[in-house]
Amino acid sequence: MNGWLLAIVQTGVFIAAAPLFSGWVKWVKCKLQNRRGAPPWQPYRDLNKLFGKEIVLARNASPIFRIAPYIVFSVTAVACSVVPLLAVGLPTSALADVIVLVGLFALGRFFLSLAGMDIGTAFGGMGSSREVTISSLAEPAMLLAVFTLAMSVSSTNLSSMISTLLQRPFHLYPSFIFAAMGLVLVALAETGRIPVDNPATHLELTMIHEAMILEYCGRHLALMEWGAMLKLMLYAVLLVNLFLPWGVALTFAPAALLFATLILTVKLLLLGLALAIAETGLAKMRLFRVPQLLGLAFILSLLGMLSHIILEVR
Repeated sequence: MNGWLLAIVQTGVFIAAAPLFSGWVKWVKCKLQNRRGAPPWQPYRDLNKLFGKEIVLARNASPIFRIAPYIVFSVTAVACSVVPLLAVGLPTSALADVIVLVGLFALGRFFLSLAGMDIGTAFGGMGSSREVTISSLAEPAMLLAVFTLAMSVSSTNLSSMISTLLQRPFHLYPSFIFAAMGLVLVALAETGRIPVDNPATHLELTMIHEAMILEYCGRHLALMEWGAMLKLMLYAVLLVNLFLPWGVALTFAPAALLFATLILTVKLLLLGLALAIAETGLAKMRLFRVPQLLGLAFILSLLGMLSHIILEVR
C-alpha cells in the first residue's frame, strides 16, 4: 500500500475509532457496577445528536470562543497523524517526534483554557485554572517518561523508537517499568479520568474538563467531546505501542497491516478493561491531593531515567 495513502487511512481509523474506545470503557464500567449501560457505540449517537443541534452563543462570546472547538479538535487530529497506530516508517514519521506531540497537546490545552475563561463565568475560570495547574505538573513527568525510552533508543522520534524496540531481543528493563508507571499516572491526569477527574459528573467541587466546556452546545460541544475522546485514545495507543510494541507492522504489506490491526484491537480492549476496573475500584481524589499524584509520576519517571543511566548504560 502507498505510504501516504496508509498514513491518511491510519489517521482516519484513529479519529473514527476514538468514540468506540471511549464507549467500550463506559460499557465495561457499567457491567462491573451491575448496571445495564449504553452499548459501546453510544458515543457515535451522542455526537450525531450534538451535530444536529442548533448552536447558542453567549452575547459576550469572542471569536476565540467560536474557533476554539475547531482548533482543539484539529490539533488533536494532527497529533493522531504523528503517533504510529498500525505501522512505522510512514511519510509522516518525520513529524512523529515526542516534543512535537507535547507541543500539540499544549496548543490544544491553551485554546481550551482560553475558551473556558472567555465567557467570564465562575465555572469556566475555575476549570481553566485547574487544567493549567495540572498540566504544568503533568508535562514534565510525561517528558521524563518518554525521554527514558528516547535515551534507550537514541531518538525522540516515536516511529524510530517503536521500530528499534521491535527489532531488539526482548529484555525486561527496569527503566521501562518505571517510565510506564509514570506515563500511566500522567495519562489519567491529562485525560481527566478517575482518580483525578470524573467526566461523568458535573460537581462544582471536582470538575475540571467539564467546567471549561459547560457553555458549549451543538457542534461546538460535539467537537470538544470528540477531541477529549481522541486524547484518551492517543494516550492509550502511546502506552500500548511504546511499551508493548509487538504487532506493529514494519512493512506496508496487507498481511502485516491486518495482523497489526488485530493485535492493536486486543491490546486496546485489554487496556480499556484495565481502565474500567481501576475506575470502578478507585474513588475520586481530593483536588488538593492531585499534585501529590503527579509528583509520584515525576518521581517514577525520574527513577526510570536514573535506572537507565546507572543500570543499563555500559
